[in-house]
Amino acid sequence: MNGTDLKAREAVRAPGRWLALAVLVLAVLLVAVDATVLGLATPYLSEDLQPSGTQLLWIGDVYSFVIAGLLISMGSLGDRIGRKKLLLVGAVAFGAVSVLNAYATSPEAMIVARALLGVAGATLMPSTLALIRNLFHDPKERSIAVGIWGAAASAGAAVGPVVGGVLLEHFWWGSVFLINLPVMAVLVLVGIKLLPESRNPDPGPWDLISVALSLIGMVAVVYAIKETAVHGPSLASAGSAVIGISALIWFVRRQLTLPSPLLNVRLFHNRGFSGAVLADLLTILGLSGLVFFLSQFLQLVQGRSPLEAGLIELPAAVGAVGSGLLAGHLARRASVRGAVSGGLAAVGLALGSCVLLTAETGPLAMGFALFLGGLGAGLAFTVTADVILSSVPKEEAGAASAVSETAYELGAALGIALLGSVVTGVYRNFTVPEGVPAEVAAEARDSLGGAAQAVQGLPQEQGAALLSSARDAFADGFHVAGAVGSAVLLLTALASWFLLKGQKLEDGVEHP
Repeated sequence: MNGTDLKAREAVRAPGRWLALAVLVLAVLLVAVDATVLGLATPYLSEDLQPSGTQLLWIGDVYSFVIAGLLISMGSLGDRIGRKKLLLVGAVAFGAVSVLNAYATSPEAMIVARALLGVAGATLMPSTLALIRNLFHDPKERSIAVGIWGAAASAGAAVGPVVGGVLLEHFWWGSVFLINLPVMAVLVLVGIKLLPESRNPDPGPWDLISVALSLIGMVAVVYAIKETAVHGPSLASAGSAVIGISALIWFVRRQLTLPSPLLNVRLFHNRGFSGAVLADLLTILGLSGLVFFLSQFLQLVQGRSPLEAGLIELPAAVGAVGSGLLAGHLARRASVRGAVSGGLAAVGLALGSCVLLTAETGPLAMGFALFLGGLGAGLAFTVTADVILSSVPKEEAGAASAVSETAYELGAALGIALLGSVVTGVYRNFTVPEGVPAEVAAEARDSLGGAAQAVQGLPQEQGAALLSSARDAFADGFHVAGAVGSAVLLLTALASWFLLKGQKLEDGVEHP
């Protein structure tokens, strides 16, 4: 046996790699939970901070917007300064900023705090997947590790409402953020001991111009999409779109000229890589949008408690974990394109079932639909992450991981922003009963939570009529959003079947 083979086998048997994986999964689970845990707290937060409908959407999605805008930059930074170092620094920052979120006293302060939490979260996600790439050199073992990681990332979106439900039964809404502190403390203390440091040995300089272009481009484009969907075309949204697209074009052109780019954009010439990224994004778009707005539907339309709503959404997490763990095996036994297309189709069908939901729909039917959605999301997301990760040398693991994570977070942001904009657009057109004051009607049209507050100052019969009309409109918006999301996911499933043709996962031991 030559020296290279011996090193490969030693790397595969590296002690503590599975315990190290547990620490990484803890980090990704927490960041994923934070993307949706706010869904259940929204009615309570609305009552306390009284945000407008637009502010409420920003509170819900600015976290994911900022993460999406910074992930590529942070993945590249981890390649340069060390992924372990970036992960641990980010964990400390995440815990500290969580306190600012918990004690925000105005909608504006809450939006800023959520944005800062996104900055901290952006340091965690790419580091976790990149460290997995360097901990597990056997492709089959790495598939299992990525499966566990993917299950946590997919399930986190569904676990968020359960965690939120338990906390909100006993504490105020800020507790959904304070829960981050003990988890981050464990992550830092255990991570210092167990995680190996890894970095690109020849990374080149970190290009700050590219960092700025990536952030400006992502945030501006998503803002333009969200504003257009809610308010229709306007000069402001058109200007934002032009700025964002121009920044992203400049970013791509700059990467092609830099000797050490933030992101190797030539990877997108690979049809399989591009198809995996697209599937990655839209899988999470469907799941996060479904979970975020279903939380409000269950509480504000069906009148359930936060804990009840969280438990009804739990089957999504169960499905995601189960399929995530089996994803690598299924993709090797069948095919990558079959696993990804099938997963996307399952999420599409789960979204389509939203059209059938009413105020009387029981937990069993909703639980089955959510289980199907989670099953599909875990399968598609895990296989695409494995495809993305195995397509690059380990020196570029951070940057490639950031592509996968950017797709994840951008999908989470777009799921809330786009599907939420559809819900909001339909909701605002509901019929206000005669005699309701204009200012009360305006408050009710801002959000369903606002309507629940607005009716308190009205006569009982008039208030009940206004709230009933608002709930019906929210349900109509939810149905339309489900139909739109379903169509997008089913079309993506079809596209993935062709884009991922011939794509395979690696077998055997990879030389480090």
